[in-house]
Amino acid sequence: MTDFKRILLQIRSLVIFKKIWDDKVIFNMIHTMINIEEQDTETAIDCYSDMCAELYKYGEDLTEYMVKIMLEDENLFLLRKGEGKEIGTMLENCLANELAFLEELGTIPSSEFTGRINYDGFLPEYRISPRDFSKIYADRVHAIDKIGYGIYSKFNIFIIKEGVLTPVEYPDPIRLSQLHNYEEERSMVIANTKALLAGKPANNVLLYGDCGTGKSSTVKAIANEFACEGLRLIELKKKQLHEIPNIVESISRNPLKFIIFIDDLSFTEDDNDYAALKAILEGSVASTASNLVIYATSNRRHLVRETFSARKGDEIHFKDTMQELLSLSDRFGLTITFQKPDKKLYLDLVNKLADQYELKTDREELEMKAEQFALGKGGRSPRVAKQFVEYIKGTEE
Repeated sequence: MTDFKRILLQIRSLVIFKKIWDDKVIFNMIHTMINIEEQDTETAIDCYSDMCAELYKYGEDLTEYMVKIMLEDENLFLLRKGEGKEIGTMLENCLANELAFLEELGTIPSSEFTGRINYDGFLPEYRISPRDFSKIYADRVHAIDKIGYGIYSKFNIFIIKEGVLTPVEYPDPIRLSQLHNYEEERSMVIANTKALLAGKPANNVLLYGDCGTGKSSTVKAIANEFACEGLRLIELKKKQLHEIPNIVESISRNPLKFIIFIDDLSFTEDDNDYAALKAILEGSVASTASNLVIYATSNRRHLVRETFSARKGDEIHFKDTMQELLSLSDRFGLTITFQKPDKKLYLDLVNKLADQYELKTDREELEMKAEQFALGKGGRSPRVAKQFVEYIKGTEE
């Protein structure tokens, strides 16, 4: 019989995994034990049922659930390990004891609860399974630079929402194999990303070119392709550029590698939002980290919407100010141009996408319709090619 009194005391002594108290399954498990010990049958039934209800949201195996929250927990041991700091003997011993306790907690059979609640009616059950928590955790720690910890071990794409780094649960799943042509342009971004992952010097990249040529898709596909190698992507809107110093501070000691992605970047001549971006591009001490790069896309080579009236400004050193704004793009170490495709490249894209989508339409007819579709859209582009192929796919019987 499981000694609930001992478990209730031992769970209070947790140091590394102290935050598991906040987990709803564990919270209700603890209170089920408390109410069983106090012989409060009604409350014990409530807590046990709530525990199972929360567990069933993820599965029916308590052990697997415990492994999940153990691996996802962002704790002081992982933070020290991720920063490359030395782990003392006392902390190692603490970890070993707590992992053994979590394994015990995760293998308590449901019969220990249902058999000790004074109730003859139906009570839900769950499964347990044999797992070596110490080995599982050691394997995770060994691969921390590829898998990460906390929310970084669960997700690979993030946004900033109300000033908080927030994971994207259902990101665009696009992969490099789904992108056709522009191989030379993409290969430069891929090579730069591989350098980042290898811990070598990597450039900030500006992907410049016409709308719909695959600039953003390239960055997102790379983030998906290399997620298993420790790459994470944080997408910022232009108005969130002031968040860059905070992001850098929070991830600079993380063992993973990060892309800060700014889509459709441009400024007006009186725009001050570029200050934070300029700081990191220039390598200011407070704004850089060796484990991140900036990838930005823009339809403007100089990033600034410059008007003729602006050139008549009354500032004494006006030329210096305009030069500073216009040279922002030059601060990217790598600028890659995605040009709008000509007819031959456009039709090649259409045919490759037609193969990918397994279209049945005759190719000669398909090319003729593709040209008509592009005229209606105002020009050729990879985006237009994809829209056309998806339209044809939807109309085929």
